[in-house]
Amino acid sequence: MLLALVWAAAARAEPLKVVASFSILGDLVRQVGGERVSVAVLVGPNGDAHSFVPSPGDARTLAGARLVVVNGLGFEGWIDRLVKASGTKAPVVVASSGVTPIEEAQEGHAHAGHDAHAPDPHAWQNVANAKRYVASIRDGLIGVDPEGRATYEARASAYLADLDALDAEVRRTVAAIPEARRRVITTHDAFGYFARAYGLRFIAPQGVSSQSEATARDVARIIRQVKRDRIPAVFLENVADPRLMLQIARESGAKAGGRIFSDALSEPGGPAPTYIEMMRNNLREFSAALAG
Repeated sequence: MLLALVWAAAARAEPLKVVASFSILGDLVRQVGGERVSVAVLVGPNGDAHSFVPSPGDARTLAGARLVVVNGLGFEGWIDRLVKASGTKAPVVVASSGVTPIEEAQEGHAHAGHDAHAPDPHAWQNVANAKRYVASIRDGLIGVDPEGRATYEARASAYLADLDALDAEVRRTVAAIPEARRRVITTHDAFGYFARAYGLRFIAPQGVSSQSEATARDVARIIRQVKRDRIPAVFLENVADPRLMLQIARESGAKAGGRIFSDALSEPGGPAPTYIEMMRNNLREFSAALAG
């Protein structure tokens, strides 16, 4: 009997194994789960989920999971096949559940020659949507670990308050940028939700997938647009080859801004190791290049 109690206590002490599809979700799971969870991330820091190719090891990681957290909205085109191949019995939480998706081509962001009806999967770029992600993660954790309900609810509540403060900070910072200068070029169309929520305009030569190809005609058109509209800055994304953006900056005369983070966090110790720091890093870079 005593041995059974010891084993039961050890089982409770074992962290809950959660697999998150990419680094931003991994951070959100850690924020809500704290020490009750052990998080494995499939697409790690500075990784591109659009071009990710799962390995047999990833299938084994999923097989051992108690919970799987994915973005949804078509972001991880490989996830359904991987889940099936792994044989995992873990519930799959779609973090973007409850988010109203926007289509690729929307007021506030534009790009060249892509399907205008595909959903934009980068919903976390609006902090209000990140709050929905947190609620989905909280509920998913409670579903597989009801004993941790109080912990998950308290941690989620505290983190949601941090996200409210972040949202207010983004709005204040963008409001301080002269309206005529609130236009930037980014590598791929990852900032549509940011554009709609906060009022910056983004132009991208690639679509919502970093794997879509920008043609020479696309690039030439954007260079003409940068010159015509006097767009102040071009930004380099951590998940993208910088050569295209540097070419546009060189040929258009726009300023090459600092590195921004769209689909992945930085490495630990880098400028964007968490979701909140990622958003603050991008905000600093936008403000520094556009404020004057």
